[in-house]
Amino acid sequence: MVLDLPRTALVITDPQIDFLSPDGVTWGVVGKSVTAHNTVANIGRLLTAAKSVDMVVAVSPHYYYPTDKGWRFEGALEKLMHKISMFDRPSPYSMAGFDNSGADFMPEYKELILDGKTIVTSPHKVYGPEANDLVLQLRKNKVDQVILGGMSANLCVEAHMRELLEQGFEVAVVKDATAAAMLPEGDGYLAAIINFRYMANALWSTDEAVKRITAT
Repeated sequence: MVLDLPRTALVITDPQIDFLSPDGVTWGVVGKSVTAHNTVANIGRLLTAAKSVDMVVAVSPHYYYPTDKGWRFEGALEKLMHKISMFDRPSPYSMAGFDNSGADFMPEYKELILDGKTIVTSPHKVYGPEANDLVLQLRKNKVDQVILGGMSANLCVEAHMRELLEQGFEVAVVKDATAAAMLPEGDGYLAAIINFRYMANALWSTDEAVKRITAT
């Protein structure tokens, strides 16, 4: 995969406190992986590099509103996320209580994301971007190459990768700008890396991605 920067976007999924901070509700299962891969710093490096060359940057966040708690069926993880109030917001029309909540962006990224240039899509509700406007936003910016990172590797990152590939995008996943839960059943990160290697157009380290972004 050879980058053509005018056609390329950096896409980050769920760069939010509930996934990436020791204060987040999932830290007990993802913290070891986040720490091992230096995920927080590496996402920041990608954002900084992309901004330095005026690349299109899009964030695909995960939010739940009170009406989402009324779903009549859910997968196992959806049930858990609702139970622990992960990514909760009081209303789609209110930012009350958002600042520094689990749904908020990591403090390290806020200046970069809230710069008036970053595309913050409508929220995805399960794992992939099928229910939000990410693909529309990328198409409207004439983007067909994506550098992908964020959380969580085997859930939202993998789901975004799969849908973007199906939509005809070239996708490079940044393997150390993501992380995943480590449970008795297995390591979600390793499961994702296997699929990234099979399916993505490229699998880069943050060092490799930054070098390619800033090469011109």
